[in-house]
Amino acid sequence: MLVILLHMEQKLYYSLKQIKMIPVTKSFLPPIEEYTAQVQRAYNNGWLTNRGALVLELEDKLTEYLNLDQSKILLMNNGTIPLQIALKCLAKGGEVITTPFSYVATTSTIVWEGCTPVFVDIHPEYLTIDETKIEAAITEKTTCILATHVFGNPCNVEEIERIANKHKLKVIYDGAHAFGVSYKGKSIFEYGDVSTCSFHATKLFHTGEGGAIFCKDPELFHQLYYSHNFGHDGPLAFHGLGINGKMSELQAAMGLAVLPYMEKMLRGREASVKTYEEALNHNFQRLKLRTDCAWNFSYFPILFENEERLLKAERELLANDIMARRYFYPSLNTLPYVNNKQLPISEDVAERVLCLPLYFGLQAVEQALILASINNFS
Repeated sequence: MLVILLHMEQKLYYSLKQIKMIPVTKSFLPPIEEYTAQVQRAYNNGWLTNRGALVLELEDKLTEYLNLDQSKILLMNNGTIPLQIALKCLAKGGEVITTPFSYVATTSTIVWEGCTPVFVDIHPEYLTIDETKIEAAITEKTTCILATHVFGNPCNVEEIERIANKHKLKVIYDGAHAFGVSYKGKSIFEYGDVSTCSFHATKLFHTGEGGAIFCKDPELFHQLYYSHNFGHDGPLAFHGLGINGKMSELQAAMGLAVLPYMEKMLRGREASVKTYEEALNHNFQRLKLRTDCAWNFSYFPILFENEERLLKAERELLANDIMARRYFYPSLNTLPYVNNKQLPISEDVAERVLCLPLYFGLQAVEQALILASINNFS
């Protein structure tokens, strides 16, 4: 396979320059007639939002697909609202220990909800929060730990749970990248007091925009439920404070049309990842997956020796109309609205990490051009 691919690179390198821009990711679009058939159901029902039949059906199907045992799922209108609601319910304005290596929403939601992010550094290989540094960051103001399963790679959930139990803290997992990931034989969304996921159009499973929250505790789930529906207790009464986080029927229609293709998409992405792993000829550092993790092939990050090398490779890729992306840059502890505590590992990784294009439908000739570009830069 490797020999064949390298031959393709040499033979096709110049002719492949005619390929249009290769994006870092691409939304999977189900056959239009399958999506419109789902939309037609909403039209026939005359029900477009407020937890209609399509939302309820998608929750049931996702519960089955994800093999949820204890946790219940609640669909929402994007992937950030679940984090905001979880923080409102659990962090209660306190200090939240979190990772500096994630998408900006992980930090911005903490600040938005009137809490204080307290960053600890990351593991240099797994790229998730370094659980050995959490306890040193705990103070009398700490209420919660918010950690990200980076690129779908699970955190050390057992150790985080031990620390949280010892110090009576709540745990929220940002699983925006972790749809379909399992750890030690069960869904990654079964861990923590609350887990969240994004169903944004660029994600592995998507509803155009959307997201979900997962929770095992019935009492807490009830609070999360009314919090995403203005606090309603029936049409004329209220349990408490809430906002509008409801998913619409049109979003659920997309999810119902996308879900049947999940296994096909996973196998296609797995094949692309395997090709990258076999054919990259530079000695890049790769993401180290945690033992007992069934991964979802959501991203393909590579780490360069230094930022200068990364920028040079990025220019080479752009010269061939290839969009790679610096997920995640900058390190979130350097944002202008947080306390800029130095975190050397996260800051170093953020300067050196680049995600190569990866999506269902990435063609062999396109991947050959990507590999030729990255392999030939010096």
